[in-house]
Amino acid sequence: MKLSMILVAAMLSLVLVSPSMAPVRAGGTAPLTITVGCCYVAAAYDEQKGEVFIANILLNSVSVISDSTDSVVATMPVESSPISMAYDPNTGEVFVADYLGNTVSVISDSTNTVIKTVPVGSEPYGVAYDSGMREVFVANYQDNNVSVISDVSNSVVATISVGQGPGGVAYDSPKGEIFVANGEGSVSVISDASNSVAATIPVGRGPYGVAYDGGAGEVFVANYQDNDLNVISDSSDSVTGTVLVGQGPLGIAYDNQAGEVFVANYFGNTVSVVSDSSNSVVATVSPIQSSPVGVAYDGGAREVFVANNGGNTVSMIPLGSGSQPPTSISTTTPGSVSAISTEPVGVHSTAFYWETAAAGVIAAVVFATIAWYRRTR
Repeated sequence: MKLSMILVAAMLSLVLVSPSMAPVRAGGTAPLTITVGCCYVAAAYDEQKGEVFIANILLNSVSVISDSTDSVVATMPVESSPISMAYDPNTGEVFVADYLGNTVSVISDSTNTVIKTVPVGSEPYGVAYDSGMREVFVANYQDNNVSVISDVSNSVVATISVGQGPGGVAYDSPKGEIFVANGEGSVSVISDASNSVAATIPVGRGPYGVAYDGGAGEVFVANYQDNDLNVISDSSDSVTGTVLVGQGPLGIAYDNQAGEVFVANYFGNTVSVVSDSSNSVVATVSPIQSSPVGVAYDGGAREVFVANNGGNTVSMIPLGSGSQPPTSISTTTPGSVSAISTEPVGVHSTAFYWETAAAGVIAAVVFATIAWYRRTR
């Protein structure tokens, strides 16, 4: 059965039966609460405007939050099921992958309106911006290819065949390469000079999250079925190491100050901290609330935010001034509903709190359904 049909059915069933709940304050200081819509799945930070763009997958919209007032300043409709996005600082535009719309919505940050809708392949998933070529790479999960969008014309200028079930995408700026995780168990390396696949790298089972480590010149790929990370050297385009982490690794964030990678383990309810100098786990942060998925690194505050879709919470890991992270964390109260902005390394990360407990359950179903579908393909 097609993933889109399964996904829509699962989400709609939860919408019909799930009751609304009010946000719950954490003990002590109340968490920042911003109502942005329903069912947050992705976000992008606009450092020029000081705004955060957040995708509401069930409402088919994108909300814009000012980081100076921590309030919603605009909400705009996009095509069906926005699932990921990337910010283009050259044009001041945000590119939003509309998963069930088979399009990419282009939003101008000066007017907070959709200025163009670009048709791409079937079920666009991951998005990455290539600053060197001023192009946006969009992984089309169902078509097994990547659409390349020029930010000058906001139109598709190339289509590149990759492996089966492409999802996560990361850009390596020094090499001018795009790394695309394919659900079949490989990573396609695309040269942005030729818009062609320069290498195909075998990795583990169920590759999902991808992160580029500029300090070590490495790419980390989370294999959620193998409970490990593959470390890829961008000089040889080959796997140079494997790091065992927790159960069901999904989201990854890179800390460029400490040279560490934070990995959310969905089934293990932990976060593994991997040193890029030794390619080994140097700490395991626990307990994390149920089903952590997204991870964001805040270089200004030296904090890591973890979105727990099953527990409907955000866990904050304070790193302090040292490179060694703590093994204890503070979290919001279980029952509060929250999500986080997945933003570029070194940029202020903002926590966002959902309005209903149903939204957290729906988000968990979204990620679990996609993971199940990839395993059975």
